[in-house]
Amino acid sequence: MEPTPIFVETEYVLARLQQKNSLLVDLSNREHFERAHIPGAIHLDYALLIDGRKPAPGQVPDRTQLERLAGTLGLRPNLHVISCDDEGGGRAARLLWTLHLIGHRHASVINGGMTAWHGLGLPTTGDPTTLPITVTTSISEHDPSVLADRTYILTHLDDGDVVLLDARSPAEFAGDDVRAERGGHIPGARNMNWLDTIDAQNHRRLHSVDRLRTLLENTGISPAKEIIVYCQTHHRSAHTYAVLKHLGYQRARGYAGSWAQWGNDPTTPVG
Repeated sequence: MEPTPIFVETEYVLARLQQKNSLLVDLSNREHFERAHIPGAIHLDYALLIDGRKPAPGQVPDRTQLERLAGTLGLRPNLHVISCDDEGGGRAARLLWTLHLIGHRHASVINGGMTAWHGLGLPTTGDPTTLPITVTTSISEHDPSVLADRTYILTHLDDGDVVLLDARSPAEFAGDDVRAERGGHIPGARNMNWLDTIDAQNHRRLHSVDRLRTLLENTGISPAKEIIVYCQTHHRSAHTYAVLKHLGYQRARGYAGSWAQWGNDPTTPVG
């Protein structure tokens, strides 16, 4: 069985609209979903993917909430979960990252999401989608290779085999745009704004693989290293995680606490 593609094109999705083992999940604004969504897609509230509590709302939710997510999706080993949203792919990628975290690797993100779908004039519907009955679904333990927490990062700050990749804007990285008690970045981190991976002139699809590889190389990101991605709440950086996986980076982790946790903790070092 071939590996599941991280990003899939709209024509790939069109060919699978009626397949029983494919599930389209739309994390767009509910109003947008109700007005026009891909036929057969279900709506998922982004809040189900995060803990939601301040100061670090992007933390991984508890096991009960993750099992509710699995039950809502009707997760089973052969189910291909294909996600999309209407705001650049961050929400859709956070679902993919969460599924990887709980051991479900059969997941993809639509390249360009609903922006591409609408831009290409592909079929949509406003008809309500009948959701499967939510049941409690047991999940596996967290895959330790997918998540980095604050302690893990603190113990690897001086590890030459580990690189931190900050997906926020340059102003946030520099500390000019402060969204926590402190501004700045995790010491040693490299900055690559997640928007730089997206082609705004091409329905918010990703740039070409060659351009993405060059962008990462110019940022000092090597496939040989372990890469830990973060942003403010692991929303933008979930997309960066997906990009790394799309390019074949084997060792990529997401810091779910991200700057909301790090920047609000007076004991953590700041660069």
